[in-house]
Amino acid sequence: MEDYYKNVEVKAESRTVAVGPCQLVPCVSPWQTPEEIERLTVDEELNDIERAVYLLSSGQDIQGTSVVANLPVLMRQNPAETLRRVLPKIREVLHVAGVEMQLTAAVSFLTILQEESVSIHTYSHSFLHIILQNVEHRDSGVSNAWLETLLAVIETLPKETIRHEILNPLVSKAQLSQTLQSRLVSCKILGKLANKFEAHIIKREILPLVKSLCQDVEYEVRSCMCRQLEHIAQGIGTELTKNVVLPELVELARDEGSSVRLAAFETLVNLLEMFDADDRSQTVLPLVKSFCEKSFKADESILVSLSFHLGKLCNGLYGIFTPEQHLRFLEFYKKLCTLGLQQENGHSDNQIQFQTLEQEKKYISVRKNCAYNFPAMIVFVDPKNFHLELYSTFFCLCHDPEVPVRYTMAVGFYEVAKILNSGVYAIHKELVTLLQDESLEVLDALIGHLPEILELMTTVGENSGSESKLLTVPDLIPALTTAEQRAATSLKWRTHEKLLQKYACLPHIISSDQIYYRFLHRMLTIIMTNNVLPVQKAAARTLCVYLRYNRKQEQRHEVIQKLIEQLGQGKSYWNRLRFLDTCEFIMELFSKSFFCKYFFLPVLELTHDPVANVRMKLCYLLPKVKSTLKVPTDKHLLQQLELCIRKLLCQEKDKDVLTIVKRTVLELDRMEISVDAFQKRFYENDLLDQEKEREEHLLLEMEQLEKEKQQNEGRSANISDKMFEKKRRDSKTSSALAKNIPLSVSGSSTPSTSKEGKKSKLVRSQSFSTQALHPKYGNIDKCPNKSSAAGYSSSISGVGKGSILPFSEDSFRTRSTSNIGNVAFPSSSSLATSSRNSVNSVDQKNNGNKDSQSRKMSLKNRKSNP
Repeated sequence: MEDYYKNVEVKAESRTVAVGPCQLVPCVSPWQTPEEIERLTVDEELNDIERAVYLLSSGQDIQGTSVVANLPVLMRQNPAETLRRVLPKIREVLHVAGVEMQLTAAVSFLTILQEESVSIHTYSHSFLHIILQNVEHRDSGVSNAWLETLLAVIETLPKETIRHEILNPLVSKAQLSQTLQSRLVSCKILGKLANKFEAHIIKREILPLVKSLCQDVEYEVRSCMCRQLEHIAQGIGTELTKNVVLPELVELARDEGSSVRLAAFETLVNLLEMFDADDRSQTVLPLVKSFCEKSFKADESILVSLSFHLGKLCNGLYGIFTPEQHLRFLEFYKKLCTLGLQQENGHSDNQIQFQTLEQEKKYISVRKNCAYNFPAMIVFVDPKNFHLELYSTFFCLCHDPEVPVRYTMAVGFYEVAKILNSGVYAIHKELVTLLQDESLEVLDALIGHLPEILELMTTVGENSGSESKLLTVPDLIPALTTAEQRAATSLKWRTHEKLLQKYACLPHIISSDQIYYRFLHRMLTIIMTNNVLPVQKAAARTLCVYLRYNRKQEQRHEVIQKLIEQLGQGKSYWNRLRFLDTCEFIMELFSKSFFCKYFFLPVLELTHDPVANVRMKLCYLLPKVKSTLKVPTDKHLLQQLELCIRKLLCQEKDKDVLTIVKRTVLELDRMEISVDAFQKRFYENDLLDQEKEREEHLLLEMEQLEKEKQQNEGRSANISDKMFEKKRRDSKTSSALAKNIPLSVSGSSTPSTSKEGKKSKLVRSQSFSTQALHPKYGNIDKCPNKSSAAGYSSSISGVGKGSILPFSEDSFRTRSTSNIGNVAFPSSSSLATSSRNSVNSVDQKNNGNKDSQSRKMSLKNRKSNP
């Protein structure tokens, strides 16, 4: 407790001036008179309780307020002495205290109750009387603060204490002879007490007071009591609510005060479930109809509240509506949705009075509330009738000129999509509109459920087949790219980060090629050019997700190569740091074997990075890197990891990095490496990794099957085309031979030509049989000939062999990059060239065969006709 009171000291005539406990308040200055300093002087030998008592007795208001603010601390440390000496002084001071000390005392008393520093019996004995004395303070702010504390105390007090200390005095406090503030406080206390007693006690002791306050002469009291009727109805049950509360509500709904009518309307809506069908049709519905009729004419004050509760009201009364009433309420809702946007009754611009600013704000609030209630109104009209009844209204709300209205529509868009279900495609254009909205607040509200919305759009629509997706996606993709670009150019980086995180759902929505050409490279650009770290990390993770679900091996290798070259080996150290972040996401999303195959060596290469921050981040990452290894398969990689650690320990010059290296070495030594076979300790992780690896192999197999299918289709088409062309040429040749026999080739070249024709025919038949027997030779993963296949296998084997051999530091620096670069699949250009050459050779052979056949036919004709 020695440091409890922090005093501001002013050296004046060798005396210390105390400002107050635990507060440094500038209440003294060197220009104060000696008399003022004398009043602020406190003996330093006083303990905490004595000092608090002294400051409350003879100190200034700011010192007393400081003591009251720290009352919970005193109660925790010395409750007995605080209750005996400090609390009586506070009670005395509060009679004449200002607003600041009163508010501070209310908060301190509530804190003591919440912290349970003393028992509830002790609290009610010591604090409850002080609260009740000040709850009727003349200042409304102070009174509300003490009332909040009292209502919290009522929740914890026993029934007998509430009856004697609160309920009995309340009978006199609620009389008309009491002040307005006293009667308002009584209304709120009665609402709180309704849940503390049985129904018969409420009926006998509380309901008479309630009726009296509902008939009060002041409209503030009637309105306040009306809003408490909901709590009272929940305490007395359905029967008493029907017989006692409902008649009071009907009377209050016709009150002359607009605030009273508004309170009655809102209470009716909240109690709708407690009324039976007869009460709803005979009592509630006529009241609601009168509210709707008066809202546009004589009572615009209820318009905002009516628009807010209209959805709940329409669905609550749905069972008793006639078709005419149903249509009437629907038209009323549509009218509210366009309130303030169109001219009424055919008046010209000159005849319409200019709307005041307050009216404009009110109309915006009404349309915003209509947007909030739109999902409920779809249920009201039935989703099947959405396009006919509500689509035009939905269109208007999504294109409303005010941002709050469009923002509310964006927030509820997912609810609308869920309700429409199979008819969700009808609102596709509005989704595109909101994605391209000029306000980023609207975009931020929409992307909260963007993955779910897009999934519904592409899978649950009316035409859930491929046709629907083809119709949906072309509009969605430009809208998604536009939304990302607008978020990127704004200063709201949190919206951009959130958008990039949500875009990770796209592999489940659109095709792999569309993601590759429209989104994947954009993510890489953001990683390299954006200046906000959370945005870069979000883009890196989304890029890894895209890579994870990419279905073309050539594209995957291209992206991996770009990540290594542009990030891992980039000139900027910032890019190299982001490469390490990306590797973390790779380890999270991909299998261990995938990371070890492509990223293990590039990561280790950064141990030689010239920037200390990169090496430091790498050291933090090394335990995760080691966890991807499996022995004995990755034994050579483990050796390289250990060698890098040794070099860091021996060669590191930065003290901070060296400290982290030593700490990392200890952590690596404690780690256990998983083996190829399953172990009990790593069973769950190994099972998850095996599932990831299985999915990766499945993607390769799917790609292989798609390529084989395409090649088989292309081969069958080529064969049929060639056969047709051959028949056509043969028919032309026979007709030409019949007419132009003298133009045939001379007999001297016939033997050699005949031999060449037979040879080419044999070669062609072999080539066709080979293609028919081995269709896989045309696949992208296979090499076109033996020499290229041997070179490819030697390049892959060179990676494994070279990594096992001992190496120097310089060789290690270059090996990882060279290996990654050399282990490349045949490029599309080389494949195209080889396929092109093979087609040309086949055509040449076909032409040779046809020439030889024509020569043979001409020779026979000459022999038969000498």
